[in-house]
This record gives sequence, structure tokens and C-alpha cells, in this order.
Amino acid sequence: MDRATFACSTAFFRDYNSSSQGAFCLPGGHVDFIEKVESFTYSDFFRDYLIPNHPCIFSAKFTEDWGSRRNWVTWDGKPNFDHLLQNFGEAVVPVANCDVKEYNSNPKEQLPFKEYIKYWKEYIKNDYRSSRGCLYLKDWHLSRAFPEQDVYTTPVYFSSDWLNEYWDAIAVDDYRFVYMGPKGSWTPFHADVFRSYSWSANICGRKKWLLYPAGQEEYLKDRHGNLPFDVTAPSLQDRSVYPRYDQSQPPVEIVQEAGEIVFIPSGWHHQVYNLEDTISINHNWVNGCNVAIMWCFLQDELAAVQREINEWKDPMDDWHLQCQLIMKSCTGIDYKEFYNFLKIIAENRISVLEKGLDDEASAKNTSKAAISTLGMLHAVFDLKRTVKVLTSLSANEDFKKLDLTSLSPPPEALLHHLKAAIDTALL
Repeated sequence: MDRATFACSTAFFRDYNSSSQGAFCLPGGHVDFIEKVESFTYSDFFRDYLIPNHPCIFSAKFTEDWGSRRNWVTWDGKPNFDHLLQNFGEAVVPVANCDVKEYNSNPKEQLPFKEYIKYWKEYIKNDYRSSRGCLYLKDWHLSRAFPEQDVYTTPVYFSSDWLNEYWDAIAVDDYRFVYMGPKGSWTPFHADVFRSYSWSANICGRKKWLLYPAGQEEYLKDRHGNLPFDVTAPSLQDRSVYPRYDQSQPPVEIVQEAGEIVFIPSGWHHQVYNLEDTISINHNWVNGCNVAIMWCFLQDELAAVQREINEWKDPMDDWHLQCQLIMKSCTGIDYKEFYNFLKIIAENRISVLEKGLDDEASAKNTSKAAISTLGMLHAVFDLKRTVKVLTSLSANEDFKKLDLTSLSPPPEALLHHLKAAIDTALL
């Protein structure tokens, strides 16, 4: 991050209100296409897309050196089933049935990868029909299962990735996925986990995206407050069921070609179709630009849980703890883990600011190496954003009602350390 971008981002977030994220819409629904690798910098992306929360498309030139682009695709642009079977045939993968609706999503099952490829070949042979329905391999943690494989390199634009930095640190999970599906497979209307950013690279095939800027989803809810499963369904035009649908704007529509990367802004709901047999790589990610949106989302989720079990508040001694447990089961995180998330992100940046990075660490593909690559000013920006959210978390009444004795260091001590590190770095 250069000094101009640091100054721009600091000024923007000084007056930023995460609850107004829906105000950042696109004039005329236009989505920029980034053509040339050599003329597009990290600061360009940070300033023009991350801060204003706007989507964009990166050309296939940004992925042309990936191993998956070379090895997973045949000469005519189709999935290379032989190569995939040879390398991953014995893996067990999550597969969704696109023809079945269950709790506003598609039900999943675990299948051997070789069985899924057999199904896919037969599905193509039978003119994309099967008694088993349209099956879509989704949310496969391939990189975690096969770290030795030369699949892809995360573009520098997406390298400030707090979600995967944290989950890698605790060695529990990650938010890096592979999707593989036949023509006609699709993903219903949704926003990404924690209202995170996402990036999606097509290894082969084509996708159609329907994007709704943050806040537009409110006009798509039915009279009970539920979001639609399919935003193209004719039932949305029934005003007795969807009373505000007429106030919604048309979606931003993108057709993504092979090799291209789509950047999906934080909090934008979307629906996605595979127009051909398609393989894609996806990351969900959070950083200093949208961590406040994540925090707002968690507060909204907790409030929803509290409303649901409010009748048990008086008779239940540990009602606040139970609300946290339910929220974590639904979202994957609670307030105390969110504190630890912020702590690990902050400590990694303080370490780089205070100790620097030795040559051996710089050569490794680690979170601290990524922090160093993005520069010291980026680390300071991250700390300033962490302080902002941590201050809000520490003052939150629901957070203060929890047993915080297990948190080390205590929130007040961590905040003091962060502010001191920022002051020292800016001397």
C-alpha cells in the first residue's frame, strides 16, 4: 500500500458507517473489466473496488499461469476428466442436488469423486438429463486436502485475507473452495458467509451472475421477511407475497468467461448459473475494508437469535450464553471467537511492525509474508480498522455479559497495545 492509498483509505473510513453499505451502488449497473496485469496495481484495486465495495472482472490473463488452467482443461476448453480422476479420484466430495429445495438451499451428500465424475460423464452423454437430478460439486476444500498440488496462486489483490489467515492459524477450517458442475447447475440466491467478499475464477466453462448491491435484498423479501430461493421465479411478481418487489432494481448481470475472475463485493446477494460444464475456484475473505460489515452482520444474527428465544430469557440462567451457542451453530462464530479472530489478525501485524521479517520467513507462503509484501502502511491500516471494531465489540452490552476471563490478553490490554503499536509505526 502506497502513502496516497493509505491517506485515502484513512480519510474514507474515518467517517464510514458500515450500516450505509447499501449506498454504494453502481452507476448504470456497469462492471469494470480489468484487462492488463502489468498496468493494474494492488493500490488501484484497493482504491477503486475494495473501498467503494464495487464488483469487477479480471481478464483471463490474470490466471494464465495457474496449474489448474494448464492441467484441468482439455485442448478444446472442456474439463479434463482423466487428469482429475488420476489426481483426485479417491477423494470424497460434497455434492448438492440442484433440482431439490430443502430449507431454502440444495441438499448435499458426500460422494467419492470418481463416482461424481462418472455421473457427470453420463449426464453429458444423456443430453444433460438424469434420474438423479442435476448434481453440483460445491464447497470442496481441495487445497486443504491436496496442498502439494499445483492448482493456483492467490492474486495479490486478494491477499489481505483475514478469514483464511485466522482459520489457518487455528488449523480448523478454511474458506477456499473448488466448484465443479455440468451445464445447468446453479447456486440459489444468497450472500456469502459473514457478508464477506468473494472472488471466483473460472478454470473452464462460463457462468452467469445476477448481483444485487447490498440493501437491495430488502425489497426481495416476502411478507414474512424471508428471502427468495430463486430471484427469477414468477412468484416474486405477486405483490400479496412480495409486497416490495416493485421497488427493487434489476440485478447487475455478468457473464464470466473461462479464465476470468469475478470480484463480488461484501454483502452483495447473488445467484449463479453454469452456462457450460464449469470448474471454478472460490475464496471468501474479510479484511480491514469490510470487517465492520462482518461485525454488523454478527450483531444482526445475535439479535435474531435473541428474538427467537426471548420467551426463555427469564427462566434460563445462561440465556446469553445459549444465544451465543445458537448463533455459532448457525453462522460458524460467536462473539468470543470474533475477539480471538481480531486478536490473531492484530498480533500478526504487530509482529511484523515490531520485528520485521527475516529472509527465511519472507520466502515462505505465510500470512506474515503476505503482510510484509503489502507493506508496513497496510499493516498500520489493518491495525487501525481492528481498533475501530474491537472498541465497538468491547463496548457491546451482549459481549460484556459473557464470561471474558478466558480472553488473553483482556480486551482493554489488547486495545492499549494496538494503539501504542500504531503510534510507534507512524512516528
